[in-house]
Amino acid sequence: MSKGNIGVTSDNIFPVIKKFLYSDHEIFLRELISNAVDATTKLKTLSSVGEVKGDLGDLRVRVSIDKAKKTLTVSDHGIGMTAEEVDKYINQIAFSGAEEFLNQYKDKTEAIIGHFGLGFYSSFMVANKVEIFSQSYKEDAKAVHWSCEGNPEYTMEDTIKAERGTDIVLHIDDEFSQYLEDATIEGLLKKYCKFLPIEIAFGKKKEWKDGKEVELDEENIINDINPAWTRKPADLKDEDYDKFYHELYPMQMDEPLFHIHLNVDYPFNLTGILYFPKIKSNLDVHRNKIQLYCNQVYVTDEVENIVPEYLTLLHGVIDSPDIPLNVSRSYLQSDNNVKKISGYITKKVADKLAELYKADKEDFAKKWDDIKMFIQFGMLTDEKFYEKATGFALYKNLSNEYATLDEYMDKVREQQVDKDGNMVLLYTNDPDAHYTYIERAKAKGYDVLLMDGELDVHCMSQAEQKHEKLRFVRIDSDTIENLIKKEDAAKDTYTDEQKEGLRKAFENLLPNDADKLKYNVTCEAAAADALPVFLTQNEFMRRMKEMAAHQQGMSFYGQMPDSYNLVVNTAHPLIQELVGKEISEEVQEEVEKDGQKETVVKTVYKLEGEDERMKQLIDIALLASGQLKGEALAKFVNRSVELL
Repeated sequence: MSKGNIGVTSDNIFPVIKKFLYSDHEIFLRELISNAVDATTKLKTLSSVGEVKGDLGDLRVRVSIDKAKKTLTVSDHGIGMTAEEVDKYINQIAFSGAEEFLNQYKDKTEAIIGHFGLGFYSSFMVANKVEIFSQSYKEDAKAVHWSCEGNPEYTMEDTIKAERGTDIVLHIDDEFSQYLEDATIEGLLKKYCKFLPIEIAFGKKKEWKDGKEVELDEENIINDINPAWTRKPADLKDEDYDKFYHELYPMQMDEPLFHIHLNVDYPFNLTGILYFPKIKSNLDVHRNKIQLYCNQVYVTDEVENIVPEYLTLLHGVIDSPDIPLNVSRSYLQSDNNVKKISGYITKKVADKLAELYKADKEDFAKKWDDIKMFIQFGMLTDEKFYEKATGFALYKNLSNEYATLDEYMDKVREQQVDKDGNMVLLYTNDPDAHYTYIERAKAKGYDVLLMDGELDVHCMSQAEQKHEKLRFVRIDSDTIENLIKKEDAAKDTYTDEQKEGLRKAFENLLPNDADKLKYNVTCEAAAADALPVFLTQNEFMRRMKEMAAHQQGMSFYGQMPDSYNLVVNTAHPLIQELVGKEISEEVQEEVEKDGQKETVVKTVYKLEGEDERMKQLIDIALLASGQLKGEALAKFVNRSVELL
């Protein structure tokens, strides 16, 4: 037997491991399994070149629990280690000093293990003693037993081991007794080792018989050693990709829309499969995530620093040995390979979408509503993606016809260019609420887009910035004659005094709530066949309020009251009958001021005997825009019956 001190320059390596890796303590199992798989893979490699003779035998990695002894064991049948190799790879830890180490890495706990090759030592996060039993594949090599109790002192001696390979035995600390539970270990194995290239066995398979769970003789294999992304696309069918999708996300009921198989070996190594899921609202975002692997070892599903944010809406797998197993966020942000990988994936996704649109526009249009949010998100956040996406980002009109922006503008150019040369694209986000306005637009031969998505407002603003003579306007933001002006507005023959009296008379009857709702009354000559009174809403202010609901830093607009324009159409016969009837009368009211009552006189504009008819006209305008509800709607119904 030999004794010694582990080759470190300070006694506090173990407190460092326990303290600074505590938040990631579960990865100890991933590290030990990865080492076991590496040892087995190396054996297979040596066998392939003739350095290991004969049948390799059973190569499964096995994980076992002994609750009585409080041990967790990881066993492999790989190349094993000699005493010299244990001394080299286990006893010598290459880092220069604990103090320097702590100062440099105290805020980067994820980087510790991978940066310093401490994978094996992560086991001391959960164990108060660790033993190694190893038999090398080399002829005449003696088996070795190594033991350490979580301090720099170790013992190492010859032993007898019947089979080639290595057993790592962890004596689990009482504080981490959850790692002696079958369910906990199986969960971790399925999380980190689900697609490793060597079979991982944990216990026996179980099934329900006669109302109870019974154990079978067959071993419980955790992993799929040939996952779809490691195979050639030519060897896979659509059903294989769909099957793998549900293997990744067993709780996902929907089928993916389509997929991209990634495979590149220069200037970096990367494989994977990305799926386009159905995303219709924020409720669907991040329901599942892209899973990052390194040589089939699960690393994380937090891939925001590896792919652009909008690509995190995709599902699937990225596997690259050029991304270390344990890396800090700051490392990811500065790593050149990561930047290249991000750019490659972005281009691959954009090219795939362009290819799908070009190959079958009709089929692409059917899927558009399900991938719309993803593409819009990408266009808003990535200029390079925007440039590519203009060729396949679609707009839908009320006839369910789809077209790119350029295609749509070509379609409506003849009708929807105003007298100043501006292309005006009309849209609605609620066809039922805007039905009256839509019909007025259709009567003039105009087309109307449906823009009811969460990012549509932002995308319209972006498109307007990219096209100098382009404007999007919601169908209810003004009279149709003003939305697309073909000529100077018609003028009525009324005096300013007459229109002001009419305006104030209508204003007097409006239900203004200055904190929540505000109406501004205007008198304009619209068209004789338009409604006598109708509502419009300023496009800019309404759009700002909608954007404020989804964007930080715009709360100022969100706090402003809703504002509408009530347009009195002086070209309509019913309004013309009212002009000239205005009178003003002084009304005396008692108000309390500073505890005393006093009489004030206020001027109220009224049209003699026309209050009920004017209220009816206002309510018709509110009803046409979907704003007449509750008590006001009931009064309108009763008034309508009385007028009839």
